[in-house]
Amino acid sequence: MSARRVVVTAGGSGIGRAMAEGFLAAGDRVAICDCDGAALAKMVAAHPGLIAAETDVTDEAAMDAFFDGIEAEWGGADIVCANAGTGGPAGQIEDLALADWRDCLSVNLDGAFLTCRWAARVMRAGNSGVILITSSVSGLFGFPQRSPYVAAKWGLVGLTKALASELGPAGVRVNAICPGAVEGPRMDRVVAMEAEARGVSPETVRDGFAQGAALRRFVRVEEVAATALFLASDAAAAITGQALAVDGHTERVT
Repeated sequence: MSARRVVVTAGGSGIGRAMAEGFLAAGDRVAICDCDGAALAKMVAAHPGLIAAETDVTDEAAMDAFFDGIEAEWGGADIVCANAGTGGPAGQIEDLALADWRDCLSVNLDGAFLTCRWAARVMRAGNSGVILITSSVSGLFGFPQRSPYVAAKWGLVGLTKALASELGPAGVRVNAICPGAVEGPRMDRVVAMEAEARGVSPETVRDGFAQGAALRRFVRVEEVAATALFLASDAAAAITGQALAVDGHTERVT
C-alpha cells in the first residue's frame, strides 16, 4: 500500500484534507487542488512533499493544467478522490434562483466529471485504479429545503454506477462515499443557512441532524477518510459501484 499516487480535489480542508493526510500517513504520494489558497498554504506548510494547486474545479482549462502537471510528475494516478463540492442554497424551490441552482450543480457535478474523465483515461491505460466520489447521505434521501444539493448528490451516485460499469472491465473500481452530517466549519455554515431558511434556531437544526442518526451524533472527518482508505485498499478489491453511507445510520430526515 506504500507509494501509491493519490489525487484529492478540495484537499485543503475538511473531508478532503483528512483524506489527503490519511493517504500521506499510509506512505502514499498525494496531490491536491483547492480553490482556497490559504487552506492550501497551510497544507503545504504541514506537508512539504505535497503537490498542491489553487484550482477551480469547474474551470476545464485550469483542471486540465493541474492534471497535466500530475502526469508530467507521476505519469498517472492510482487513486483519485473526486471530493470537491458545495452545499448550495437553502429554501423552497420556488424561492431559489437559477444561478444558485447552476452553481451548486456545476461545482458538484461538473467538478466530478472533469476529475473522473481524466482519471478514467489514465487508469484505463494502466488497467487498474480506484476512483472515489464524495456524494452525501443527501444522495440517498430527499431532504427538504435543499433541492439543488440533493439533486447534485443523487447525480454523483448515478455517475458512480455508470463509471463502475464502464471501467470495471479495465480493472478500475469506482465507489461513492456518502457522509452524513460531518463536524466542522462547513457544517456550521449549512446549519446557519438552514436555520435561516426554516425560521428556527441553529441549535434546533443541529439537534435535528444529530437526532436523525442512530448514533445520535455528527460524523468526524477522520471517519470519512478511513472509509476512503479502506475502499482504496486491496481489502475492498471486490467492491465497486457502491454508494457507502458514513452517517451513523440515518433514521429520520429532518
